[in-house]
Amino acid sequence: MSPTILTIIVSSLAAGTIITMTSHHWLMAWIGLEINTMAIIPIISSTHNPRSTEAATKYFLTQAAASATILFSSMINAWQTGTWDITNLSFLPSSILLTLALAMKLGLAPTHFWLPEVLQGSTLTSAMIITTWQKLAPMALIYLTINNLSTTVLMLMGLLSSIIGGWGGINQTQTRKIMAYSSIAHLGWMITISSIMTSIMIINLVVYLTMTTAVFLTLISSKSKTMQDTTTTWTLSPALTVMMAILLLSLGGLPPLTGFLPKWLILEELLTQNQAPIAIALALSSLLSLFFYLRLTYTTTLTLSPNTPQTTFKWRFKPHLLTTLTMITTMTSIFLLPMAPLITL
Repeated sequence: MSPTILTIIVSSLAAGTIITMTSHHWLMAWIGLEINTMAIIPIISSTHNPRSTEAATKYFLTQAAASATILFSSMINAWQTGTWDITNLSFLPSSILLTLALAMKLGLAPTHFWLPEVLQGSTLTSAMIITTWQKLAPMALIYLTINNLSTTVLMLMGLLSSIIGGWGGINQTQTRKIMAYSSIAHLGWMITISSIMTSIMIINLVVYLTMTTAVFLTLISSKSKTMQDTTTTWTLSPALTVMMAILLLSLGGLPPLTGFLPKWLILEELLTQNQAPIAIALALSSLLSLFFYLRLTYTTTLTLSPNTPQTTFKWRFKPHLLTTLTMITTMTSIFLLPMAPLITL
């Protein structure tokens, strides 16, 4: 892909998300989502193989159906209320349709089936964009309409997503599919707390974006597409191997790492609101996710591939990738927990 075309596509991707996040009119929000979808399709299918074409087609059909549902929902609401204002979603069928469409956009259960398949068919860079940047616009719409969405439906959907996200990733050997189920589980936590306290949802989203970006950047650096590939990360960079292991534990939510912060705040708030059964179910579902994070950590750091003293150590050569962003996101993903009192103010 030429630099000019890549610049246009990336600019359109950014512009689509920003238009949706800053709009107060349903039509503008829908236009932003469509620009965003149209920009990501060439990025997914840029490798020109049947698998990436299939992934791009699946992504396009899913996102187009979700965008059409959002437009239909806003039209029904405008018909009933006489306004296109995003915050004035007072018609019940419209809010139900919007909840379904946004769940499909985000990859929440039970409309999550497209996410692992699309990520598996795309490159690690495309997968990183889909699981991070592409979540911003739908989460912004949830934030704007949260007062008119059903709390019960959101909490049940979040609980189901966290369980399926943990359960689905247990038997996976592909790192992209593991990250897809990790995304589903984390979004489940966010949606569960969204109707109770949106500030915690935003904290969770920021922490999730930082951790997921850091993990994907380390996977891209080591070119680890399967769990077996991670066993040779030490030949590339021993330091990266250690950081990747700690990152995965942070993603699993173990204290004293950053990933523990959002889970701690969400469980605390749920208990404050007398939602102990949901808090217990979420905590138990996080154990399922923790299993495959620990499995990935084990293959990365505690096993070595068969080697001889003549093994070529890749870390002796000059790296071809800039690691500035990797280091920034990695450090943030590990050491942010002591700042919890400042964040929660």
